[in-house]
Amino acid sequence: MQNQKNISCLIVDDEAIARDVIATHISKIENVTIVKSCSNAMEAFNIIRTHTIDLLFLDINMPEISGISLARSINKNIKIIFTTAYRDYAVEGFELQAVDYLLKPISFERLLQSINTYFEVYHQPKTTNEKPLESNSFMFVRSDRRMIKIDFETIIYIESFSDYIKIHLKNEIIVTRETISAIEAKLPNNQFLRIHRSYIISIAYINSFTNEHVVINHKALTISRSYKKEVLERLERY
Repeated sequence: MQNQKNISCLIVDDEAIARDVIATHISKIENVTIVKSCSNAMEAFNIIRTHTIDLLFLDINMPEISGISLARSINKNIKIIFTTAYRDYAVEGFELQAVDYLLKPISFERLLQSINTYFEVYHQPKTTNEKPLESNSFMFVRSDRRMIKIDFETIIYIESFSDYIKIHLKNEIIVTRETISAIEAKLPNNQFLRIHRSYIISIAYINSFTNEHVVINHKALTISRSYKKEVLERLERY
């Protein structure tokens, strides 16, 4: 991660061992500074109020105030990587647009992958020669140890499964270990639409829609309550 701007992070976990593991991993990564490591949400909230925090490593299952509750109360510019021993919390985590969701015990390789995702999606330096995202016609994703080029026009819809997503194309399905929020950030906004925590659709492939579902490539996908207003407003403009 050479030439990257430094980021400031906060570790929040009620288990001292878990905090130490994350801190040890982060100490090996350039351009990442630990501002503080704390054991509860209230302490974290006070630190966030008095320090500039870019990235939060946040345990979900904590006493008194959960990580989910803390995440809902802080500035949305602070990005979150959730850490937990319980896979059951994944859905709530991704509803909050988390960068990633790490299951304990957390390996260095898996944490590094999350940091790289943060840098790629949220922390790229701006240049005067940078083209708008809408001018791109493709993206690359990692699958089966290869970087695969995917043309946006071939994507029908994208489906999330915890740490993985399925990209449904015209003639195949690409599976990649990525968060749906990270992929969403790479897509041109005028061609794609998030309709659910688990679905992003290509507007061009919509067959029909109601207040509850979008039928795309003859498959009905649910519009979730949290996305309904934005989805219907956009679709009714066409």
